[in-house]
Amino acid sequence: MKGIVFTEFVSMVESQFGEDMFDDILDAVQPKSEGAYTAVGTYDHQELVDMVVELSKLCDTPVPALVHAFGLHMGKVFSEKFTSFFIEAGSTIKFLEAIDNHIHVEVRKLYPDAELPVFSFEHVESPTEHFALHYQSTRGFADLALGLIESTSAYFGETFNIDREDWVEGDIHHAIFRLTSA
Repeated sequence: MKGIVFTEFVSMVESQFGEDMFDDILDAVQPKSEGAYTAVGTYDHQELVDMVVELSKLCDTPVPALVHAFGLHMGKVFSEKFTSFFIEAGSTIKFLEAIDNHIHVEVRKLYPDAELPVFSFEHVESPTEHFALHYQSTRGFADLALGLIESTSAYFGETFNIDREDWVEGDIHHAIFRLTSA
């Protein structure tokens, strides 16, 4: 997993829970990297999972809620660091449509070894017309994806009702997010 995810997790923990909290997490988890993360490095995603689980214990907040909060944080960071992707898209739906065929293509140019989730989408015409985004990953971070979706819609000032369906096939975690205008 790319280091930017780790450095931003550290940033979120320190800003929301204090610098001492991150030190407490490191003391408890003792990650192989010793918590020395760089944005361009690559680290075992299990370190992040272990740190989130420990943070959950220390602050008595469920893991899914923390991962979701991290997704909201990452979405804000991405909109500030990679503003051009957001400006080019112009809307939440257009941005989500561009994840795999544009944004992840650019990410792979910078980080060829990045292990990214796969996203696909469809527009569903029905009595409750909606946009469906399908998430697939060997890492079960659908809560992070939800936070990213919500922060993206906040960036564009758009509001959606989001229905979510999760399942696992083999070692692949899947989620479908159905967005309908609120």
